[in-house]
Amino acid sequence: MSVTICQSMGFVVSALGIGGIIASTCMDQWSTQDLYNNPVTAVFNYQGLWRTCVRESSGFTECRGYFTILGLPAMFQAVRALMIVGIVLGILGLFVCIFAMKCIRIGTMEDSAKANMTLTSGIMFIIAGLCAITGVSVFANMLVTNFWMSTTNMYQGMQNVQNRYTFGSALFVGWVAGCLALVGGVMMCLACKGMIPEESRYKAVSYNASGRNISYRTGPYKAGSGYEPDTKTRKGPGYEEAPRNEDAGRPYPSKYDYV
Repeated sequence: MSVTICQSMGFVVSALGIGGIIASTCMDQWSTQDLYNNPVTAVFNYQGLWRTCVRESSGFTECRGYFTILGLPAMFQAVRALMIVGIVLGILGLFVCIFAMKCIRIGTMEDSAKANMTLTSGIMFIIAGLCAITGVSVFANMLVTNFWMSTTNMYQGMQNVQNRYTFGSALFVGWVAGCLALVGGVMMCLACKGMIPEESRYKAVSYNASGRNISYRTGPYKAGSGYEPDTKTRKGPGYEEAPRNEDAGRPYPSKYDYV
């Protein structure tokens, strides 16, 4: 029962994590404009992985997608790739986990096969969570670097107006979702350990008759009452009489036979 609960909880937690990774990837608030020095502004900028948006004070919002791939930074493209890999692995892990659930019977699937499928889905969830956490962390590192570079340039008077960007809500969603996927994958791996059937400690031992004259054949067992006649006089399919030796009935020669 505990294995089923652990597996079910791992599936639910992993599903929430994969859903959060998908939502984080599609969100536009990966980086938002810092309003520390200018709290009152008519235009508010924020950016995502796929487009950049501008929101005016009137409530009108305009978004424009990134129409170039080669013009984007390499780290930015790496973040995209990590998030996509995490989503693909997570969805595949969910499909595998559905068929590996112990409470679902599909044909004559054995527990060992379900245990292997559970372990596979758990590993997929762990990799998906790590990809999401890595991608979000790399993007956050880019924001921190650009923020301090912009701040340094502003205080040195090199640029009068500089838009600085800080962490958006999508980053926090991605971190939480990646942790949920990671925890769900660990729970699935723990459930796999309890689903492996125990091996038998006793092995069958076969015995072979070593006699030269009599050979035994396997046949149906028949219970006897103890009053049957001698088995040597009966010939059945389970018994073969050995060839007789002609000298078997003769007495041993005495010393007077050689006189």
